[in-house]
Amino acid sequence: MHDRIYLDYAATTPLRPEALEAMLPFLSAGGFNPSSLHAEGRAARAALDDARDRVAAALGVHRREITFVGSGSEADTHALLGAARAARSRGRHVVASAIEHHAVLHALDALRDEGFEVTLVPVDERGLVDPAAFEAALRPDTVLASIMLANNEIGVVQPVARLAARARDRGAIVHTDAVQAAGWLPLRPTELGVDLLALSGHKFSGPKGTGVLYVRDGTPLGPLVHGGGQEFGRRAGTENLAGIVGLARALELAVAGQAERAVRIGTLRDRLEAGIVASVGEVRVNGAGAPRLPNNCNLSFAGIDSETLLMRLDLAGVAVSAGSACTSGALEPSHVIAALGIDPRWHRGTIRFSLGDATTPGEIDRVLALLPRITAEVRTKGEV
Repeated sequence: MHDRIYLDYAATTPLRPEALEAMLPFLSAGGFNPSSLHAEGRAARAALDDARDRVAAALGVHRREITFVGSGSEADTHALLGAARAARSRGRHVVASAIEHHAVLHALDALRDEGFEVTLVPVDERGLVDPAAFEAALRPDTVLASIMLANNEIGVVQPVARLAARARDRGAIVHTDAVQAAGWLPLRPTELGVDLLALSGHKFSGPKGTGVLYVRDGTPLGPLVHGGGQEFGRRAGTENLAGIVGLARALELAVAGQAERAVRIGTLRDRLEAGIVASVGEVRVNGAGAPRLPNNCNLSFAGIDSETLLMRLDLAGVAVSAGSACTSGALEPSHVIAALGIDPRWHRGTIRFSLGDATTPGEIDRVLALLPRITAEVRTKGEV
């Protein structure tokens, strides 16, 4: 496995050794309940409070605005359902972009079932939301707007601060899914102007099963999980102390190294992208012309099935993601790629290469040496 090339960091990242080291005491003798009043419980509470302070400092917010959850999907779901339900006496209209993560889109489906009306704002062929179209979608009864900071498939970065200002001027609560952005973009909820922000620990080399929901002070938000009074009454249940401690350490390191990492990995991404475009015919760079995450390279190959290309790359020792999914036995285009409004010939052959801390120039060179041959073979054999 050591010869394999992992280029699927947008799916998950390996746990940082520093995060694991921070977690170990709380996976064994120190793993007590932070809600207990005895000495062991108080020590656990102190560790939980310290982790909360570290996350708050990394984001530049107050500690009471940090809620620890179990995943980015939970953070998104809690934000949307909790905020919409808390504000429904003022209105039942929600606005979001058409390329949100399924955690957001499925939460919006749940709100529709509860009587809310949802408007999905389209994007242009680069994947960008038009601020004028977004503003036009806002209504007097709009109580919530959700715009992801960076798209998980094509890496396009939305003008969240500008859009949030327009929505908040209309009295709407603003949520952003920042799961893919951590470690790659500056993360300051106050500068973005959002009320709710979601993060996932395993996207920035923290442990899986951990997440953060930032809740701006004063933002109405009902609980998603009922029971005890943990997390300032926002999320019941005994906290995952070891996971939270690991998340806090990983986030500190991700934020501290963000600028250098973005430049280094962005240079490798550009080299990979340019090399593929130059050596493989009929390739489209999705998101080209828009601000993008520096580690994201999403390409559509004409005349190629993405699942076939993914498997051929896997057999060659390269791990990537396909940009489409198989539904009910039929290959369907990703909702993100479909939303770009591009020629359907680009829909079926979409592959996402996503780079990370451990990606090396040598690995990029190996992929550039492999890919022209693999794509030519697939096209010649008509494996679509």
